Amino acid sequence: MALNILVVDDSSVMRSIVIKTLKMTGLPLGEIWEGSNGAEGLRILQEQWIDLAIVDIHMPVMDGEEMINHLRENEQYQNLPVIVVSSESDPSKIEMMHRKGATFIHKPFKPETLKEVMIAVTGVSNEYTD
Repeated sequence: MALNILVVDDSSVMRSIVIKTLKMTGLPLGEIWEGSNGAEGLRILQEQWIDLAIVDIHMPVMDGEEMINHLRENEQYQNLPVIVVSSESDPSKIEMMHRKGATFIHKPFKPETLKEVMIAVTGVSNEYTD
């Protein structure tokens, strides 16, 4: 099963880093979509089939927390796996993301960490790895 992934971050450089890291994981990837804020991310979700969302917290227009709130309120996306990749250091904010069903990875991150979390949240088997 190839994973269609949505990467939402206001930094085009960070989106590029995440996408490059995704390609290095050796996991089966389908389409990779990009959004620069939560509103764009939600629009893409309405138009495309997405298996995993990788979202930053701090973004203009609509931040990652608000985007996740919208996802969890919509029955269609309630169970969408979400990985938050952020420099956020406030433990209460991080705990709030966990309560909303998101897995948190601190920036900067190791490629192996992203791969392990992707396997854990999507159920993609290790047989797809190198």
